[in-house]
Amino acid sequence: MALEEKREKRPPVTPMMIEEEAALRNGSRGLTPGPWAEAAGPRPRTTERHIAVHKRLVLGFAVSILALLAVTMIAVLLSVRFEECGAAADGPPRASGNGSLSGAARQPPGAGQPPGQPEEEARGGEAAEEEEEEEEWQRRQELPPWARPRLPRHLRPLHYNLMLSAFMENFTFSGEVNVQLEVRNASRYIVLHAHRMHIEAVRVAEDKLAGGVRVARTFFYPQTQVFVVVLNRSLEVQRSYNLKIIYNALIENELLGFFRSSYVLHGERRFLAVTQFSPTHARKAFPCFDEPIYKATFKISIRHQATYLSLSNMPVETSVFEEDGWVTDHFSQTPLMSTYYLAWAVCNFTYRETITKSGVVVRLYARPDAIRRGSGDYALNITRSLIEFYEDYFKVPYSLPKLDLLAVPKHPYAAMENWGLSVFVEQRILLDPSISSILYLLDVTMVIVHELCHQWFGDLVTPVWWEDVWLKEGFAHYFEFVGTDYLYPGWNMGAALIRMLANFMGHSVFQMGLQDYLTIHKYGNAARNDLWNTLSKALKRVGKSVNIQEVMDQWTLQMGYPVITILGNETTDNIIVISQERFVYDSDAKPKDPSRGDNSYLWQIPLTIAVGNTSHISSEAIIWVSNKSEHHRIPAFEEAGWLLGNINQTGYFRVNYDIRNWRLLINQLTRNHEVISVSNRAGLIDDAFNLARAGYLPQNIPLEIIRYLSEEKDFLPWHAASRALYPLDKLLDRTENYNIFNEYILRQVASMYLKLGWPVNNLNKSLVQASYQHEELRREVIMLACSFGNKHCHQQAATLISDWISSNRNRIPLNVRDIVYCTGVSLMDEDVWEFIWMKFHSTTAVSEKKILLEALTCSDDRNLLNRLLNLSLNSEVVLDQDAIDVIIHVARNPHGRDLAWKFFREKWKILNARYGEALFMNSKLVSGVTEFLNTEGELRELKNFIKSYEGGAAVSFSRAVETVEANVRWQRLYKEELFHWLRKSLTH
Repeated sequence: MALEEKREKRPPVTPMMIEEEAALRNGSRGLTPGPWAEAAGPRPRTTERHIAVHKRLVLGFAVSILALLAVTMIAVLLSVRFEECGAAADGPPRASGNGSLSGAARQPPGAGQPPGQPEEEARGGEAAEEEEEEEEWQRRQELPPWARPRLPRHLRPLHYNLMLSAFMENFTFSGEVNVQLEVRNASRYIVLHAHRMHIEAVRVAEDKLAGGVRVARTFFYPQTQVFVVVLNRSLEVQRSYNLKIIYNALIENELLGFFRSSYVLHGERRFLAVTQFSPTHARKAFPCFDEPIYKATFKISIRHQATYLSLSNMPVETSVFEEDGWVTDHFSQTPLMSTYYLAWAVCNFTYRETITKSGVVVRLYARPDAIRRGSGDYALNITRSLIEFYEDYFKVPYSLPKLDLLAVPKHPYAAMENWGLSVFVEQRILLDPSISSILYLLDVTMVIVHELCHQWFGDLVTPVWWEDVWLKEGFAHYFEFVGTDYLYPGWNMGAALIRMLANFMGHSVFQMGLQDYLTIHKYGNAARNDLWNTLSKALKRVGKSVNIQEVMDQWTLQMGYPVITILGNETTDNIIVISQERFVYDSDAKPKDPSRGDNSYLWQIPLTIAVGNTSHISSEAIIWVSNKSEHHRIPAFEEAGWLLGNINQTGYFRVNYDIRNWRLLINQLTRNHEVISVSNRAGLIDDAFNLARAGYLPQNIPLEIIRYLSEEKDFLPWHAASRALYPLDKLLDRTENYNIFNEYILRQVASMYLKLGWPVNNLNKSLVQASYQHEELRREVIMLACSFGNKHCHQQAATLISDWISSNRNRIPLNVRDIVYCTGVSLMDEDVWEFIWMKFHSTTAVSEKKILLEALTCSDDRNLLNRLLNLSLNSEVVLDQDAIDVIIHVARNPHGRDLAWKFFREKWKILNARYGEALFMNSKLVSGVTEFLNTEGELRELKNFIKSYEGGAAVSFSRAVETVEANVRWQRLYKEELFHWLRKSLTH
């Protein structure tokens, strides 16, 4: 939902705040703009750093927000539809059938909407809100059970016996599901989810007794994607019944449910079929109770042609071979689990295998040529190590006998953590050491670390409902950094909100609390309060009393995150004023919740603070800030000293200071930057740029801070500067005075570029190098130099490209290939574009394919960019999930931004039809195409388009309007202030 920043983040759990699912699952998955904004080169026409690892450095948790936002979006959009449809329905449609076996019931193709969401969780406590919620609850109870957003609670599935036959020659499948049901309350209705399938027969029988319960009729109710069985008599309480449904459906050519994909081997196109059920798509593959709370056991059998193999969550118990070339694989029974973690696949892949110390069999399945090249060996080996790490850290063994990693060509997310059968898109798990960069390796590492954490947080303990999806996503993102640090201790990873929680609890107490939480709730469901209570009890055991729920609810239920402002008191020595408010980029934007303005937002903030001077910095102290404004005495605060907040960036908030303190900090960085820690230097850069962009700081402050970078030898501050400059560059890259900004940045980069030089070709060296930080620093500086037009950088890139073309040997160093490709395409003629296009088609290495495709979007030639946009919709040329990246990267190119925006509007119906149900992908597309629109005319175009478009992505478009309005506001208020300072600076 893999790897998912601190711009104006959305709250991770509020039901009304929804957007993309997991994430993160895009290379973090689904990423929203944030303080550690998406790491990409400042100018797309030169290079983009799209898999940048440290884009999650400080705020990896923000990605978990996206996982939550998607599934909740379904709910919000649909709760209205449910109400309308339910109110209008006089009664359900009837289907034939009078006996125990009902007649066929077919759902109209494409009918129905995603599922609903529970009543909005009260945030205030005001009587009016409570009364409205009570009325809403009562109204929904008056709806028939099939028209409600959630399934009725009178039945509970205990066990599914599912038998499937997959027909790969025509991409259909048939199934028979037998569900053992427990009756909690008497009812004549059986309501369960089923979508886009043909029901052939239905039978209901009392368990272990002869004779059936007569079925009066059956019908689909598309508005809530349910199938209803109406019985002649009520099912009796505390009795067990068996529901048998025979059905068939398509193996769809899409990205959700049970869908198909393909690849080419030795010139022959081969097909496979795989599932993606999260969040609400198991109902497309079999009738089921498709909500997380309905955990049950599953016994799966899959019949397929013997030329294929089948996989599922559990190992194969037996295989029965038939004379006609078919085989049926019977899988072991699963533990209790939710439907959206069930998985299966039918493919003709091969595998490699390893075994953990505790005996868990780990296999990686992929295309035969990828397995033969060893492209899966790295992932396989670190998976073994990580399972052993997690078992030791959590003190809870991995709960299944095996774990399969499946690398597929097409998938809506970076990966999906199905229990025992994790599915990855190829470019997030396959790695060829001879042509993959360190950056690519680290990205693969973090995706795998993330997904393996879900085998505990998600699979073993599952959120009760989607509003608490962050319980699994937040911790998986936190452990991206913990797990990566375990594998590579010298790489200095860090994270955000969960890190803040672990930091103020103490890491050993935090670990103990997590162990208790997993032990108590394993094989069950848990809500956020279950976690908070367990962590509070862990603190009590060591003599501390902190109400974790009270603290964390403010962080997880409120919108956004705070900015702390620290002001010196000019009249009283050693006294500072600390205030807090919600951080927003556009102060003119209306609050999302009209009932509460920004003034009502308060957090309990563990602010760490230190004082320093030219030669040293004090030890940190912690101040809990809980009011709008507070006065605090700082005993060691000297007149000439400076203050620093959020030490080592452990807190999930921004820090602002009075101008005097900013000046002192700038002076300190210039004179002796090493007095301030590496992470705080990076944090100062990131905070200053984002505070200025939002209008909290003068525009010159961040540009003055980065003047010290010519002496900065550490990677993180440079990376923070690169990420912070990126959105500013996009606001300016189409302005007439852009060259002034460009020249200023080049001056800051020039000396370090000359010091570091270019890497040598390291084709024969190990990917994992001790000099990782140094190599990444060199890469960052080269990227900035080429992006902003350093002549030597351009010449070097052109020389390397020319050498490749003339010799047909690629001697470009691995760690800068994407920079060189993009720069070459931008600077050189159409022949270079055609050469890169040819290489994109001929290479079979997924890491190389990705950067070649992105390089094609860097062209200055608008005809080539238009050609690429049109080719992106051809699935035989560009994979569905990669087409989104093509459109977004063209939009990041100043020469193509208007082209991508026009293409998006003209092709919206096609794009929405393709990606609409994969809400994360749709949201990523809408955000990526619109995030750098910044003129009044483009804002009008966006608003007019929203008025006229048909269907889907309403929340995404609403956020897009907010972003573009903030961009336009910045242009109006701050652009000239910035250029005025730059002109003055460049003349001195």
